[in-house]
Amino acid sequence: MALVTTAEVCDANPQLILSGELRALQPVFQIYGRRQVFSGPIVTLKVFEDNVLVREFLEEKGNGRVLVVDGGGSLRCAILGGNPVVQAQNNGWAGIIVNGCIRDVDEINGCDIGVRALASHPMKANKKGMGEKHVPINIAGTRISDGEWLYADTDGILISRTELAV
Repeated sequence: MALVTTAEVCDANPQLILSGELRALQPVFQIYGRRQVFSGPIVTLKVFEDNVLVREFLEEKGNGRVLVVDGGGSLRCAILGGNPVVQAQNNGWAGIIVNGCIRDVDEINGCDIGVRALASHPMKANKKGMGEKHVPINIAGTRISDGEWLYADTDGILISRTELAV
C-alpha cells in the first residue's frame, strides 16, 4: 500500500464508506515503530491489563497479519513491550494495534514493524492469561472482526471487510 494513501482509498471508495464495508478508526492512536505504512489481514484479541495472550500470538508466524488488541482502553499499565515487538518483527507480523498502552518505546521505535497505541506507560501488565481470541471487538468507534483487513499510514487507520485492490 506504499503508493496509495488511506486518504486516496477513502476518496476513491465513497460507496464502500456509505455501506460500512470501509471504516476509519477514530484518530486516537499514537504512531510507533519504523514502519509507518502497513496493511494485512486482522487477527483480533480482547484482553484487560494482561499481556500473556498478546505475547503468545506474537510468538507465532505473522505471515503479514496485523494483531488488533482491544485492551479496554486501559491507561493503567502497558500490555505490549519491546521484547514481544522484536519477536513480532522477526516472525513476520505487519503491525500491531493496541487499544491500550505500550512501553519500551525506544526499543519499539527501532523495530521494522508498525505499532499504534493510545499511549506509553512504564508499568507492566498482569500475567494471568485471561482474554478472548478471534472475537469481534469495538475500538476507536469501530467494530472489527477477525479476518477483516487493516490499512494504516500517517493519515489514519482503515478497516475493510475484504482486501482492497489498491
